[in-house]
Amino acid sequence: MNLHEYQAKALLRDYGIALPPAVAVRSLDELPQACAQLGGDQWVAKAQIYAGSRGKAGGIRVAKGTAELREVVEAMLGSQLVTPQTGPEGLPVHTVLLETPVAIARELYVGLLVDRSHGRITLVVSDAGGTDIEEVAAQTPERIITLFLDPIAGLMPYQARRAAFGLNLQGAQINALVTLLTQLYRLFLAVDATLIEINPLVVDADGTLMALDAKITLDDNALYRQTALAALRDVSQEDEREVKAREQALNYIHLGGNIGCMVNGAGLAMATMDLIKLHGGEPANFLDVGGGTTAERVTYAFKLILEDPAVRAVFVNIFGGIVRCDLIAEGIIQAVREVGVKVPVVVRLEGTNVDQGRELLQASGLNIITASDLTDGAQKAVTAAQGGL
Repeated sequence: MNLHEYQAKALLRDYGIALPPAVAVRSLDELPQACAQLGGDQWVAKAQIYAGSRGKAGGIRVAKGTAELREVVEAMLGSQLVTPQTGPEGLPVHTVLLETPVAIARELYVGLLVDRSHGRITLVVSDAGGTDIEEVAAQTPERIITLFLDPIAGLMPYQARRAAFGLNLQGAQINALVTLLTQLYRLFLAVDATLIEINPLVVDADGTLMALDAKITLDDNALYRQTALAALRDVSQEDEREVKAREQALNYIHLGGNIGCMVNGAGLAMATMDLIKLHGGEPANFLDVGGGTTAERVTYAFKLILEDPAVRAVFVNIFGGIVRCDLIAEGIIQAVREVGVKVPVVVRLEGTNVDQGRELLQASGLNIITASDLTDGAQKAVTAAQGGL
């Protein structure tokens, strides 16, 4: 789960991290009070969406005077902001964060993330702040410092100092970064984050370290104990199908291809999408219906998949372990009839009572194509999506 910038900064402020004065507004009526609270006659307006690269898309603008600010905020509120990270459809802007401008001397990057390949929380810093860290990693990797934190000891002071030296900080700035990283690590653990990113962390004209932007991603699996933060979720920023799937305890992610995938088990789902790609197809989604598949869950999963108008075929790949294949086949038949599926459906079943399950599918009289194995199923799904079956 993502947080908006203004929500992330509220958490940083709670942990004593320096930030520019800011006020979030959701309507033009709130502007006079916000301007009075911030003071001055110049402000930075930042559209709040679950995506980066906002500045390149006009989502971050400096306004001089209340008239220009009103014009800028009016253009942002209610718009669909399109950035390189949103896709062509963009994301809706319902909130604008107003901040007092900062005189920037240097821009740095600081991030904490879960590195699953090492099984560690990892500290990443760079003196190339203000740009996408992926670009820095690809073009100038020597400018990135990566430190792996011990899961028991956590962030050690010597690691924070090493980061400060690597960023060429001087004097009091070194201790300031050590304090900032220590607080950031405490916040990371407290909110069950998978990512906290400050980009840029700026050194202002007075030499003070200040978080000019912030991104926080929370672990969905830990939201049950982060109820206050879970309530901040902005579903308008998420794919509507993904929201519906989550409400039904299904794991769905829209991908943009034309072959709908329905699989039980995340690992099997990944392998299914790999095989589709291998044989020249494009998966429309990731969808894990879980181990205890029922006819009702299969029916709902079909509805989710077919809400995507790009889908030209559906590949159902189910391993019948907890639930027998004949019961799964009955659920698929019921779902296809109830939903009124108009595209070809390729089904690969494996597991308990697989022969009975295949016989039921073949005798159904529906546009259901059975597959003997995973490769056969992927090939048939690709061919069906291309109009060959």
